[in-house]
Amino acid sequence: MILCIETATDLCSVALCDTGGPVILKENDEGRSHASVLTVYIEEILKDSGIRAGYLEAVAVSKGPGSYTGLRIGVSVAKGMAYAASIPLIGIETTLSMFHGFSDYAKKKFDISSADLFCPALDARRMEVYYSVLDARGNAVSNIKAEIMDKNSFSEFPESVRIFLFGDGAEKCRGVLVRKNLIIDTDFRISASFMYKPAYEALNNKRFEDVAYFEPFYLKDFLTSKPVKNVLGK
Repeated sequence: MILCIETATDLCSVALCDTGGPVILKENDEGRSHASVLTVYIEEILKDSGIRAGYLEAVAVSKGPGSYTGLRIGVSVAKGMAYAASIPLIGIETTLSMFHGFSDYAKKKFDISSADLFCPALDARRMEVYYSVLDARGNAVSNIKAEIMDKNSFSEFPESVRIFLFGDGAEKCRGVLVRKNLIIDTDFRISASFMYKPAYEALNNKRFEDVAYFEPFYLKDFLTSKPVKNVLGK
């Protein structure tokens, strides 16, 4: 079994998965709770399943893009587990994990075809979104970017092709993108349970991260705001 950790957004999600999907799932979407609940969820899942960390096949973590703080917490905990338990560490691109979750969801809601394109989008703060474009098999058509969406976005793709835009960055695009055959779905919610397919693919192909050097994929530099008043009150 693989323990999957998702902390790229406000949702803190941990799933124990086998090749068939999630076996145990624990989530909290209250935001900014990752540091306090992540290790608790991991301990509870291992206890409930009766599995010790050292008997896991691997630990997989969403490596980004996404929230700087959330990614840092998730990757730090995953690296610590992998090192302490001597198990492989797997990093999964957040947008790829989202694709796998949405494709299963979309098959039930839409009539999906092999020509459709999928655009997982994450809120990158301000007016930007992190996104990539994948085909119906999960292959990257456009690599991950951080951009401000405008009326010309996706102009490289013919309007005859349907594009599904989903994720917590999708709402920013509503009313901005005007192309035909664009389906914006704001109901989709990210989850660690979506990571099992790419995680097992990485495990089978032995695509592991170096525990000592692995870092989250932030995509852009972390920016801080200048405080209105400094600590000295000046």
